Amino acid sequence: MMLKDNFAAVGAFETLRAVSEIGYHAVEISQIPMTPANVAELSRARTELGMDIASLSASLSTMPGRPGESLTEGFDKIVSDAKTLNTSMVRIGMLPFEAMASMDAVLEFCDATNAMAARLNDEGIGLYYHNHHIEFAKYDGTLLLDIIAERAPLMGLEIDVHWVQRGGLDPVITLKKYGERVSMVHLKDYRIGQIPPTAFEALAAGDHAAFMAAFTGVVQFAEVGEGNLDFAAIIDASEEIGARYLLVEQDEHYGRTPLECLQTSYDNLVALGYGHLF
Repeated sequence: MMLKDNFAAVGAFETLRAVSEIGYHAVEISQIPMTPANVAELSRARTELGMDIASLSASLSTMPGRPGESLTEGFDKIVSDAKTLNTSMVRIGMLPFEAMASMDAVLEFCDATNAMAARLNDEGIGLYYHNHHIEFAKYDGTLLLDIIAERAPLMGLEIDVHWVQRGGLDPVITLKKYGERVSMVHLKDYRIGQIPPTAFEALAAGDHAAFMAAFTGVVQFAEVGEGNLDFAAIIDASEEIGARYLLVEQDEHYGRTPLECLQTSYDNLVALGYGHLF
């Protein structure tokens, strides 16, 4: 996802060549048009660069305003692409907007995804769900993510540690809680930024609402090792539960390029002693 502009500018193969030169040897495909040309370049990256295509992304059904393929409408193509790329995992990146409206809608989504997971299992492909922070809201004392996990037992989990932290939980405890259900982990740091000068200008002008918006909006995405999360504990827990892929991701880059951010995350992970995982 963080490299989609690079894909559009220079293509899948050249983008993954640059990623490979940093030291990464696996990638998750998200928000990338799965055109025949892109699939062919991804396949070439596997062959020539040794790039492992860890997972593909799809929604359950078409989401208005959201790009990407749908398992409901494009099941056969998604399965074909996965097999072409030797990929055994498909992940749903977020709860559909309409499912956020009510618990009945959540349960309907869970039942549909569980049925879809069974179809994919017949093809040798696992279906996984990626969390944000809203899954840590409680309904009658039960976390939404627990409701999803229980209602859709055939669907695995992709835990994003930044969003766990933003949801108010401990990433390490959360990883261990879901254990073997977790095959993929998003490594993304959680940083508290500084209040920008424009906020103080707004305060001086009497715009308290603008200042408070900046005050409460200082949470940032960050390169691994550049924020406040304990990645040694997170990675050790991920290995302990048997996660197959630890995927570096950063939603916003704050003036840096995605490749610069990936380089920093790589360097910091190597400095922590995890170079062997690449």
